Amino acid sequence: MRTIFAATALLEDGWAKDVLIGIDVDGRIASVAKNGTAEADSTRVETLLPALSNLHSHTFQRAMAGLTERRGPSERDSFWTWREVMYRFLDLLSSEDIEAIAAFAFMEMQEAGFAAVAEFHYLHNQPGGAAYEDPGELSARIAAAQGSTGIGLTLLPVYYAQGGVDGRPLAGGQLRFGNRLAAFAELMKRASEIVKGLSPDTGLGVAPHSLRAVGPADLEALTGMLPEAPFHMHIAEQQGEVEETLAELGARPVEWLLANMPVDRRWCLIHCTHMEPRETEALARSGAVAGLCPVTEANLGDGIFDGARFLIAGGSFGVGSDSNIRISVNGELRQLEYSQRLRDRARVVMAGADQSAGRTLYDRTLAGGAQALGRKSGRIAPGFWADLAALDQGDGLALASQPDLPLDNWIFAGEGAVTDVWSAGRHCVKSGRHVHRDEIATRYRQCLAGIAARL
Repeated sequence: MRTIFAATALLEDGWAKDVLIGIDVDGRIASVAKNGTAEADSTRVETLLPALSNLHSHTFQRAMAGLTERRGPSERDSFWTWREVMYRFLDLLSSEDIEAIAAFAFMEMQEAGFAAVAEFHYLHNQPGGAAYEDPGELSARIAAAQGSTGIGLTLLPVYYAQGGVDGRPLAGGQLRFGNRLAAFAELMKRASEIVKGLSPDTGLGVAPHSLRAVGPADLEALTGMLPEAPFHMHIAEQQGEVEETLAELGARPVEWLLANMPVDRRWCLIHCTHMEPRETEALARSGAVAGLCPVTEANLGDGIFDGARFLIAGGSFGVGSDSNIRISVNGELRQLEYSQRLRDRARVVMAGADQSAGRTLYDRTLAGGAQALGRKSGRIAPGFWADLAALDQGDGLALASQPDLPLDNWIFAGEGAVTDVWSAGRHCVKSGRHVHRDEIATRYRQCLAGIAARL
């Protein structure tokens, strides 16, 4: 059994000193001892945290970073103009590119402090929309990226059947996403086979893309496909989506979904940006996780989630890196809190009286991310996957009277850094670098050179 000795660790009942943690051969936490003593071969760290799960990622978009920051010819750039650039970009990508980009993004996630990821995987076809001979060709590429990085993975094959809420056909770049129920069932069967060949902590879920891309009848059918598995979809990200849903379905997106689908704890609804107060409170009561992607939402100009109201109503949330324009655990949490402060013109919005903003954000994101991935993680406790992240303290102030200061320093002041990450016991990041960084980065640079030549 491998052991980790932490000078300070965040346990279920709070911070503890001199913690010795045992990890079994399967990658689960076997033992946790306070006031322990390091063993001769223990890995020693300064501050140990349960590591977060990244609940929403489109890895292929990592290679787009920077390409959409030049203003276009339209009077106003928006999500919709960004989307057209994304569609053109993805038609340049080969299956080998998709694997190389995914591996690089997964590696960066681990170096940032994420131990696991839900990959919202909606590239299934060749450029132009023709099917691969193997319907799981690109799912297998995501699996290969997981194998080369060791990150915990919940694979979410995405169902995408129409170009808008009105049912118009797919066109252009959307053709790489397209599926129908029978073909998607075959894809899910193949994805299940692929997942079985990965590490035992790997999961599989179902992901209807959105109400824009999936009609009501298909959405209902998908809810029964893997009835116990994670079920993720985009909802209410853009005002244009709200208006289209109102026109076609007679209700706002979240309002319609809660009234017509069995939304419960296995659901993760991504963005939830444009909700009325009654929708926010009803979503909180449903038990579903709100999947927030604050850095991407800011980059796309989506809007601001109603975080304070959602928390007061008892809602659960997690964070995701989405477009992967900037992969940063503390950056996502900081952007989430700062967006609330700017909107409400107040401080420490996402915390209760006498609570640390950093600790509250971290604790809630741990729980929401684990729930969204269907992963037994988020705690340093026996029986849980050893998803762990270690921080150094940097030059931040340390006060015994404020035990949550390490998290507040890291999230809001950038003090300290991630030194080590374990994904289900796999020690993937050491001294701040992924153990396979050189090989993964070399392959990624070669991929980018090929894409640049085709632009």
